[in-house]
Amino acid sequence: KEKATHKDLNRSAEKQSSLAATVRGNVIARELGFVNLTCLYVDSNNLKKIPAEIGTLSHLERLTLSNNSLSSLPPEMGALQRLHSLHLANNSLTELPAPLCQLRSLTFLDVSDNKIGTIPSSIRHLEKLETLLLLFNSLESLPEEVCLLRKLRTLWLGNNHLRSLPATFGELVNLDWGYNYCSCNFEGNPLERPPPEPKISLLSTVFYIQHTGCVGSGFHLALDKNQPVSRSHKVSRK
Repeated sequence: KEKATHKDLNRSAEKQSSLAATVRGNVIARELGFVNLTCLYVDSNNLKKIPAEIGTLSHLERLTLSNNSLSSLPPEMGALQRLHSLHLANNSLTELPAPLCQLRSLTFLDVSDNKIGTIPSSIRHLEKLETLLLLFNSLESLPEEVCLLRKLRTLWLGNNHLRSLPATFGELVNLDWGYNYCSCNFEGNPLERPPPEPKISLLSTVFYIQHTGCVGSGFHLALDKNQPVSRSHKVSRK
């Protein structure tokens, strides 16, 4: 029988240490009640890596990891199926990590101030996403799959390297195109032509506002800087 070499012993010790750390992490999480944690704020901690045990926090709904030094995320993060708000601004990501596209309950995602150059087509799985912040990255293009995020209301793309947008960009009919709120931001991009016109008219925008109770006593409705396509119906107050 061959004798175990020093390298083999070291490798075995490393595996045992890793396994022990995993078991210890799960036990500690259970003992401290972390498995029921719903919000976790660990921003501005100079983190370079997120442990795989993050996947055991199955009740997590909000996670803040901004202002760290993260260049990747563990695959186990894809198990956080209750997560609806994720903050990853000001890290060192060069691409949108694949585990993020498995978070089907996500409604808010901020990955601004990174080095992201590409968005995977799997982003289409984030069907509940309402806010996507991608400012100050290195994007040169957007995949057409972004236009399948029909619940998207706020999209910030400022200060990237975008020269064009998908032809189907106008399909994002729920985007707030209002001048005052600038919820669709392209500032600082070398676009060669204007964004495709949204398939929504001024009339339908007013209709939406009226039926959500935003127009009434004590409210101010600002529609300046728009280009109405129709004025066939009057907006009246009963």
